[in-house]
Amino acid sequence: MNNTDDKAKIPKREIIQNELLTETSERLSRIDKEFADGFDIMNRYNDTVTIFGSARFDESSPYYQKAREVATALSNEGYTIVTGGGSGIMEAGNRGAFEANGNSVGFNIKLPKEQSLNPYTTESKPFRYFFSRKVILAYGASAYIYFPGGFGTMDELFEIMTLIQTKKMPAAPIILVGGEYWMHLDYFIKSQLLKGAQTISPGDEDLYTITEDIEVIKAVVNEHRDKVSPLGNTKPDKED
Repeated sequence: MNNTDDKAKIPKREIIQNELLTETSERLSRIDKEFADGFDIMNRYNDTVTIFGSARFDESSPYYQKAREVATALSNEGYTIVTGGGSGIMEAGNRGAFEANGNSVGFNIKLPKEQSLNPYTTESKPFRYFFSRKVILAYGASAYIYFPGGFGTMDELFEIMTLIQTKKMPAAPIILVGGEYWMHLDYFIKSQLLKGAQTISPGDEDLYTITEDIEVIKAVVNEHRDKVSPLGNTKPDKED
């Protein structure tokens, strides 16, 4: 009796379950490798700053140019610049660090419509899964800087704020660059979440700073670095 006959005797439900188990095992293996590779890269750098923002801004955008300038300034202060490795703000962040001869790390995401890795990284890794990539982008940074972006940027912003709010990760500066863009969100947070529905606590509205001043950005990030121990913000809190 051949394998086809043997398989025909196995109940269809069992066949499906076996295929799902195999697929799950393979998926977990891929996820585990992404985490391991990502953590391995990040653990080689001290004082990292992660820059977020839309992939849709090109070189002509003021936001692109500002991200490039911010990354250059922070790179000159000794920080490693980390981005999602794509175009737009990510490219600008990596470019600013690259042009300053600093460390420029990009964690690119594989999409159905391929997102190309920008040419300004000194080290990079492609990710298949958004969630594992987000964990690595958030891991142990000295600061998180957000430029205008879409759903992805908002997702990353609120995840970091939630983790800091709930003390699941050490406090670190969250800086929103672009006052005209962020003022509407700032108003909503303060008028609705804090005062209206009271779904956040007093003080939560101070988790972020809105500024476009590069000197202020440097001061905020450096002040945090100077206040914590060298290893104080490189590892998440341990849980039992």
